[in-house]
Amino acid sequence: MARRLPSTPPVIAGFTPVHVLGSGGFADVFLYEQDMPRRQVAVKVLLDEVVDDRVRQMFQAEANLMARLSTHPSILTVLQASVASDGRPYLVMELCSSSLSERYRRSPVPVSEVLTIGIRIGAALETAHREGVLHRDIKPSNILLTAYGNPVLSDFGIAATIGEADPDEPIGMSIPWSAPEVLIDDSRGTIQSEVYSLAATVFSLVAGRSPFEVLGGKNGASDLMARIDKGGVKPTGRTDVPPSLERLLATAMSRRVQQRPTTVMELVRGFQQVQAELGLPQTPADVAVEAWAVAMPTPEGDRTMVRDLQPPSRVGRRRRTRRPVQGGVAATGSRSVGTVHRTGSMTVARRRSRRTVAWVSTAAAVVVAALAVTTVLAVTRAGTGAIPTVSDVRATTSGESVTFRWSDPGLQAGDTYVISSGGASSQQSGTSFVVTGSKGDEECVSVAVNRDGKTGVASAERCATIGSGS
Repeated sequence: MARRLPSTPPVIAGFTPVHVLGSGGFADVFLYEQDMPRRQVAVKVLLDEVVDDRVRQMFQAEANLMARLSTHPSILTVLQASVASDGRPYLVMELCSSSLSERYRRSPVPVSEVLTIGIRIGAALETAHREGVLHRDIKPSNILLTAYGNPVLSDFGIAATIGEADPDEPIGMSIPWSAPEVLIDDSRGTIQSEVYSLAATVFSLVAGRSPFEVLGGKNGASDLMARIDKGGVKPTGRTDVPPSLERLLATAMSRRVQQRPTTVMELVRGFQQVQAELGLPQTPADVAVEAWAVAMPTPEGDRTMVRDLQPPSRVGRRRRTRRPVQGGVAATGSRSVGTVHRTGSMTVARRRSRRTVAWVSTAAAVVVAALAVTTVLAVTRAGTGAIPTVSDVRATTSGESVTFRWSDPGLQAGDTYVISSGGASSQQSGTSFVVTGSKGDEECVSVAVNRDGKTGVASAERCATIGSGS
């Protein structure tokens, strides 16, 4: 089938066309040079033959959506949107060097880099989901690389408000990375179908092929759909991929929706845990936590905004370093998904202290004070509802990082560790945490256990100086 020629670039005041960058079914992307400020940009222009009132509305929705989300460091930045003099709508976007689809088939992508990409793009998706927006076309070609090599998520052109998709609206899809329930039209997209697509994309970067592609075999649309519907993805085939990552990707691409992680943040935490297992610095999962970012006024009738997110509590402690914590971010209040509870350890300690005093007062009537104290400690440590406390945080430094480790104090299924450092918090299940920085930087952490949404008493703060060799 012959490919169409690109359209003629429109005249846009303040911009000079250079050449075409790419063509799709509904739009062309051109390289333009902006006059002021002087820079090169990518301009996405809708094709004249597809433009009607409905398409204009969809394009406007995409522009508004991208503008709202593109402040995220891993979402493509939209600089301007308007309608050209010939009536074609256009988007002016930051210029990126390439997409990941142009790379992963040429040579294997290092596992460390794939994990970083998965975490950053996962954080972008989590941010979109908290805004009430599904992307609905996650694949390697929609992950672009900026001039600095950072991955960004692009093309929300077929995005839809979660739970609000028009059942009569035609939906585009990319078969190799689509969830089976979407392919057979049982669903028009959910958070867990996006979990599937992100895992399938990460799998592709590792394996050098899409998950159900058979090298040298038949890989037509019907062949892929049949394999995807059957499920059971095979391993990537790379010896340097840890079994934990293979299991994580297979679970996230499960044929049964209920067996997948329920949120993208859960998948991101899995990637961070694999990083810890490999001794890699943990990539931060950037999700907006400021009150103005999650509680901004919403235009009447805009159903893409989540209205009940709560601003995070503040940890009242001095920040010792200006470098960001590596290992995740705090999310918003307990009603949002992927939450890291940022309850100060002093507040928790006071609540526990009141319970202890009440117990001792009762016990004092029948036993001596020393026995009462011993019994209280035993109940605190062995009671089924008690949250264990980490007490042995150790630090090992190198030239550019410090690794904090601790022993499992007795976690139960579903428990996680909350690591506080420099006024920020992250949440994970592994017993090590890596912070990067410059030689001479002092890094400090405290570790607490989170159980059923409640964070226990934090450990004593452990500090270490990068490059000290301690």
